[in-house]
Amino acid sequence: MSDEPEEVSVDTEEVQPVEEEEPILGPVAETTETPVEEEEEAKPGKKGKKELSTEEIAEQERLRKIIDAREIIDIDPVHEPVEYETTGKGKIMIGPPTLTRFEKARILGARALQLSLGAPPFISVPKDVATSLDLAYAELEKRVIPITIRRVLPNGDFQNVPIDLFD
Repeated sequence: MSDEPEEVSVDTEEVQPVEEEEPILGPVAETTETPVEEEEEAKPGKKGKKELSTEEIAEQERLRKIIDAREIIDIDPVHEPVEYETTGKGKIMIGPPTLTRFEKARILGARALQLSLGAPPFISVPKDVATSLDLAYAELEKRVIPITIRRVLPNGDFQNVPIDLFD
C-alpha cells in the first residue's frame, strides 16, 4: 500500500436548468448579473493580499538569515536540577503549603480509579460512601493515601512533598 491517495472518478449527471414561471400577481423583480471578475474581487479570501516590494522582500530575507543563524538551546548546560529537601512540618518551599486544586483532582481521580478496579481501601468504608470517588475523598481527608507530590520549577529544580505535610 502506498501513502498516495487513490484516484477516484466521480460520475455527475447534468442538471437541466428549470425555467422560472412568471408570477401572476405582484411586481416583477429584475436581477442584475455581475461579471465574473467582480465576483472574484468581492470574495473575502482575496482581500488583504498585496505584493511585497523588493525592499520588503530583502528585509524579510535578512531577518530570516538572522533567525536561522541563532543557536538553539534545548537544555541549559550550566544548571543541574536540585531537589529541595523537606525536613519537618512547614518546609514546603515550592508552591503553596496546601494542595492545589489540580493536585487534589489528580490524586482523587487516580485513587478512585484504583478503588473501582478492586484496590483495597486504606480506611474502613463509611456507610455514607456511595462511590469510589467518595471513598477516595474520605481517604484524602484523613491523609492516609501513600503518595508524594513532586513540584517542579521552570529551571528543573523540584521538591518531593509527602501528602501528610499539607494542611
